[in-house]
Amino acid sequence: MNVADKLVEILEEEGIENVFGIPGEQIMPFYKALSNSNINHILTRHEQAAAHAADGYARSSGKIGVCIATASPGALNFTMAVATAFKDNVPILVLTGDNELKYRGTDYFQTTPQVEILKNITRASYNPLNGTEATYMLRAALYELKTIPKGPIHINLSKDVLLTEDFEDFKLCYLCEDDLSNISKAQDLISSSQKPLFVLGAGAISQSGEIQRIADEYQIPVTTTFHGKGIISEHDNLNLGLVGIRSTPRAKYAFENSDCIIALGVKASERTFPEVPKNLIHVNINKDVLIGEFPIHGKVEDFLNEIEFEKVSWMDEILEIDNTMEIEGLDDDLKPQAAIKRILEKYPDNIIVSDAGSHTTWTTLLKRSLKPRQLLFSGAMAPMGYGLPASIGAGIATDEKIILINGDGDFQMNLQELATLKGNDLDILVFILNNSEFSIIRQWEEDFYDMDPYQVYLNNPDFVKLAASYGIDAVRADNLSDLELLLDKNLEGPLVVEVIVESENIPLPNPK
Repeated sequence: MNVADKLVEILEEEGIENVFGIPGEQIMPFYKALSNSNINHILTRHEQAAAHAADGYARSSGKIGVCIATASPGALNFTMAVATAFKDNVPILVLTGDNELKYRGTDYFQTTPQVEILKNITRASYNPLNGTEATYMLRAALYELKTIPKGPIHINLSKDVLLTEDFEDFKLCYLCEDDLSNISKAQDLISSSQKPLFVLGAGAISQSGEIQRIADEYQIPVTTTFHGKGIISEHDNLNLGLVGIRSTPRAKYAFENSDCIIALGVKASERTFPEVPKNLIHVNINKDVLIGEFPIHGKVEDFLNEIEFEKVSWMDEILEIDNTMEIEGLDDDLKPQAAIKRILEKYPDNIIVSDAGSHTTWTTLLKRSLKPRQLLFSGAMAPMGYGLPASIGAGIATDEKIILINGDGDFQMNLQELATLKGNDLDILVFILNNSEFSIIRQWEEDFYDMDPYQVYLNNPDFVKLAASYGIDAVRADNLSDLELLLDKNLEGPLVVEVIVESENIPLPNPK
């Protein structure tokens, strides 16, 4: 048994069922071992798509996503997608091949400083120099991804390390260094509070049942970040909706009037907290993102187990606020928001995947999540091209019908993954909203730079014919009536639906 065989064996032991990637020369020993395993390998057509698919796999299921690439060209193609997972704290395992150790730091063919590059966009970038280090680092990475899921972990595997049979395998002993020293101060603030408020992020998803119980029993209102949508059903009155730059009226009122804000599993970006509240209790397993006067470095579960809550009575005050979000154009023909509204009404309980663009704004505003992990999109990094590969990852992870809402611009960033979609025969409905432009860029040019639209109009292909060339059924909806008639049918994927929409502005935050 060589190291490559052992690494694949460890992945099987840890319950890894699916991986995404593209083989290549330097990672070939690993692929040989993989070919003799029970792990399902999904061949993508670009390494960026493999990492986005691993991201979508992790976000939709809560499992570890795994992506694999060979040396420099493959590894460097990972960077955008790995950075996306890093910015949103998505736990994926990133495996890259490399040339033999003796070529490190040289100008040898396909040699670049992969570890140095990827360490800036991962939680850890390991560079094992022998077989024993490789097995230990994989065990350490898998442990951390499962128990402290703060983001991607990278392991760089030289070909000679993969091929060696000289190694020892140690069972892992690993401790999480939590700091719950501020628990008593947090308890004092909560006990004296008359108007507590939960702000929930993706790090609180695992505790959705317990949070629902606490909110119900003690009548504590809840707001969420984009990635926390659905931790409590958005049809529950206790869920006030989004907080931050896209805040609902009730969430905004509660945030401004609360005397104790309890942020659980929230990254606390400027989009959620433009200013840091003095009464903020911030709980996160990632100490690097903690803010405020009451930081709690630890798991949300441990925090909830330590804290005692008391019943409060300010929901009636909050419910007096009209929570209606005024969104114009929801019934206007050819408006993107009108099309998105109808798609979401048809598929209220499906996983919705979005990309980056104006359609993402409409989707996040209109989607009402009934449970966690129902809305996936590229949040803090927001690269175009996330949607199609991420929906493939979600489809592999859940075996459910996935609804992808794309713009015409971002779809073309990774359209080659139609081949992956077809090859895996996934039940994914790909809606492409076609307005033949980069509409947000056009809006910024006009509204904030006082310029005529420049380099934003797209000469698009025929998306129906394009999908057909990959062997995928496709149809075009030229207006809202066409789309409504189509949605009345029992649609099965893989299917591409091109929806013709017109140019439309979205509500943009003011630039700083």
